[in-house]
Amino acid sequence: MTPARQRTLAEVAARILALRLAHPARVAIDGHSAAGKSTLADELAAVLRARTARPVIRVSIDHFKRHVDRRTRYPRGSPESYYFEMFDVDAIRDELLAPLGPGGSRRYRSQIMDLAGRTPVDSGVETAADDAILVADGGFPQKPALAPYWDLVVYLHIEPADVLRRGTRRDQAWMASADAASERYRTYYLPGEQLYLAEIGPAERAGIVIDNRDFDAPRIVRSRPPGPRSA
Repeated sequence: MTPARQRTLAEVAARILALRLAHPARVAIDGHSAAGKSTLADELAAVLRARTARPVIRVSIDHFKRHVDRRTRYPRGSPESYYFEMFDVDAIRDELLAPLGPGGSRRYRSQIMDLAGRTPVDSGVETAADDAILVADGGFPQKPALAPYWDLVVYLHIEPADVLRRGTRRDQAWMASADAASERYRTYYLPGEQLYLAEIGPAERAGIVIDNRDFDAPRIVRSRPPGPRSA
């Protein structure tokens, strides 16, 4: 890891550790597909664990997908289906975020579905300490049903051209070809994420915005105190 990346992660970790809450801190890593959300969340969790004795819970929202057979409102493979139907926001809220919030039971699940969205997964119920830190990455965490439940949102900025380039390079390994992966991003992921940008304005709402176009030298371009949360 480069020194520049280490510095940025240290700044974000310090911001999280400065949160003074009576319940676990719930941190979301937001951004486009291929923005580097999972990588940064993994690294951030490691930095936090090295800096504090507080328990760090690492979760991917990709494990809270709605079963593919329940995505019936929009045509399969459409941007609308991706944005509106892929993730089970009720389960994310009720099984993960609300239990960790004010007055919550602290009993949560870390996953309910496999990554393909075809096989339910029973992760079991775990109990979080009051001073735990949740670091969660995944698609569309600032949807209206979820936004009030985060104590800090970190948004990773990259350009659509970066999404296409990085996503094609990454996903061609499991798709038929690079062309197939590129087409998937052009017709599905990017237009679906544009719906999110238009409805939510996630970068504008985030507490921290990181320019992650240069993976080796991410930089914080905005950091502000989190607004009041109600859940």
